[in-house]
Order: sequence, then C-alpha cells, then structure tokens
Amino acid sequence: MQRPPLPKSLWAATARPAPETPPLTGEVTADVAIVGGGFTGLSAALHIAEGGGKAVLLEAAEPGFGASGRNGGQVIPGLKLDPEEMVAQFGRERGERLASYASGTADFVFGLIAKHGIDCDARQTGWLQAVHAGVALPTVESRARQWQERGAPVTLLDRAETARLTGAQGYVGALCDPRGGLLNPLGYARGLAEAALKAGASLHGASPAVALTQEGGRWRVRTPEGSVLAEQVLLCTNGYTDDLWPGLKRSVIPLYSYQVATRPLGGNLRATLMPEGHGISETRRLLNYSQVDPEGRLVVGGRGGFRDTSDPRFFGAVVAALKRLFPQAGDQPLDFYWGGKVAVTVTHLPHVAELAPGLVTALGFNGRGVAMASATGAQLARRALGTPMEELPFPHLPPAPIPFHGLRRPVLRALIGWKRLQDRLEAGR
Repeated sequence: MQRPPLPKSLWAATARPAPETPPLTGEVTADVAIVGGGFTGLSAALHIAEGGGKAVLLEAAEPGFGASGRNGGQVIPGLKLDPEEMVAQFGRERGERLASYASGTADFVFGLIAKHGIDCDARQTGWLQAVHAGVALPTVESRARQWQERGAPVTLLDRAETARLTGAQGYVGALCDPRGGLLNPLGYARGLAEAALKAGASLHGASPAVALTQEGGRWRVRTPEGSVLAEQVLLCTNGYTDDLWPGLKRSVIPLYSYQVATRPLGGNLRATLMPEGHGISETRRLLNYSQVDPEGRLVVGGRGGFRDTSDPRFFGAVVAALKRLFPQAGDQPLDFYWGGKVAVTVTHLPHVAELAPGLVTALGFNGRGVAMASATGAQLARRALGTPMEELPFPHLPPAPIPFHGLRRPVLRALIGWKRLQDRLEAGR
C-alpha cells in the first residue's frame, strides 16, 4: 500500500529523516497492538517495549503523519482546566492527582528527549499564555495563583514585559511558565519511533487498521496485507479516528489548525521577536499561537477551515493574525502553509477509557497534545503491562457520542463566527 504524502510543512522540511517502518505483511502475534503512530501510540510502544512487552504499532501513513507531525511544536504543561476545576469535577483526591500529573507533562517530554538523545530542535525556553484583553486578566491571575499554590514556577507578566518577551502588539499581560518550550514535532515523533524500534517494538507504516474483532479472548487487528493477534489493543488515533470501533469517531470534534512560516528573518527584526525563545499562545477563544524557529522563521498558527490544504488562499485568517500581532514582520514572504486536525472534547479533557476488556483508548487532547499525549502514552503502557485503570492518574471518561455530530460543520461555522466576534469586541478591534 502506498503511503499518503506528508504536507509540505516547515517541520517536514527541517526534521530528521524518518526511520524505516515497512508495511505489515502476514500474521504476527503481540502482547499489545497499537493503532495510531502519533505521540500517544509511539510513547506507548516505547514504554511497553522498555517494560518487557511485545508491542506492534500500526500506522496508516508514517509515524507523525497526523497532528503529531503538524502541530505548533509547543510543549505546554497542564490541561485546559485549572486545578480548582479538576477538584470540583472529580473530588479532592482524584482532582489533585490529575492536576499533579498534568503539571509534569512538559518535563516528561524534555526528559524523554534527553534520555533517548532525540534530535528535534528541543528548547525548554518557557511558554507564555498571552492575555488578549483586560477582561481575561482575572482568569489568568486565578490560574497563576492556583498553580503557584501547587508549587509550579509560574509568574505573571505586565504589559511592558509581555511586549518585550513577545515583540507582539496588543497583549495586556501574560502567564509565564518556564517548564514549557518548543520543538520540531515531526522530528520528535520520528525520534520516538526510532527509540521504540531500538527498545524492541515493531512499527509498521502504510498499514491502516481496517477491522477489529475478538477471537477466543484475544483481539485481531487486520490491515490490507496482514493482521496482528494480541492480548490487548490501544486505540491512539485522536483527531484522525475513523469507524474502526463503533461510535468512537463521534466522541471528538476534529478541527483544523493552520500555520504559516516566514522565510528566515534578518538579524535586527529577528531580535525583536521572542528574544528569549518563548512559545506563545493566547487567551482568545479562537487563539493564535506563535514562535520563532531555530533558523529565525516566524511561525504563526490558528483556527483553520475544514480541509487539509496547503493552498495559501485558505490561510487568510492566520495571515491576518500574523500582520496584526507582528506588524513589523507583516511584509515578510511566507514559505510554508500547512494544517492538521486537533481533536476537541466537550469536557476539554482527554477521554481515557477501557472500551471492552483489553481494549483501551485515549483521545481528545484539545490542543495540548505534545506534552499530554506523550505522557498519556506512557500511562497506557502501564495499563497494558498490568496496572489497573483506577491507578492511572486520569479519571475514567468513556467516550460518548456528541449529539448532532453529523451536523458539526454548519454548527461549528456559526460558533466560530460568534467566538471570533466576541474576541474582537473584548480586544477592542
């Protein structure tokens, strides 16, 4: 089977070469079959192999082909929910355990990169959540307080310091978290794949899972040219989830995030943009995010349309955001346009659940997948190696079909328009 081509992204142009992951042919057996070669599945394969288990990973294209190789490359600790929200939803013990786990996910990623010597332009230079309007300041102040009370080294920045550290126009402050950072996400995915292979896992590209059935207490995962018979299966397909398991696809909303990158900037201009190497994302409902890559390109992303495209005609909103936030770079030529799917859940939390005995899924990382998906893959490995579900750090959240999922596009178009208007009114533009 022929592999679909990667989009012509900045990450594809600058990442390390992909390791060999030949298609699966014939029948193989395994302790664990993993469907999906993104951060979750690759991390799970690596940690299962390191724990002595036999893992076979199936990927429809190549490791990092989906959101894991197309995202903004921002390594952000935490979740969309603040600690007090987690406690309110799940109780003191479970909520604090989830908050503690989420707090450590960025450090987990950078530790994994160091341990395996992964070449992916990793920089733990910090993350800024930039405040787009004064009305959002109390929320960010509360967020900083909650994390500070739990020992996180976050600080609040005023308007002037935010302007200095971002080079952007219009932000009124920011939350600064030095645990965050940046990397080439496709290079990181390929590095995880290489580490998993070295640990003894089997990885197969161009091997989409086309059927999943039970046979005598075990699971069989079929591909076009072969099959895996395994004691357990991990479904790690996130925004690219299909109908392999009934109803799972309808439990998340896949949204496209688009990005553009300039050509390398001149020294004087480059020095004004993120001079200390922070990654930035915003408090807007339809947020933008940005960074400067190691070669001096300004990279800006935001909500995209409803298609997988590199056609510049469909990137108007992201280009407009670049010009608004960084007018000093607004006339720079753009060398790359690309996008990928983000899986969003109604709860704003990843859904980690055992769908049937020996069948576990984790999906819906809500734009925080670099750190959270990597760490969650390691937790799925713990489950596959015998740890009970209730001992994992996240609550059991069975994926539930979202009502009117088939009508999501017209509903989302209306909702996106409304949220964009709210953001503009709050920011006074």
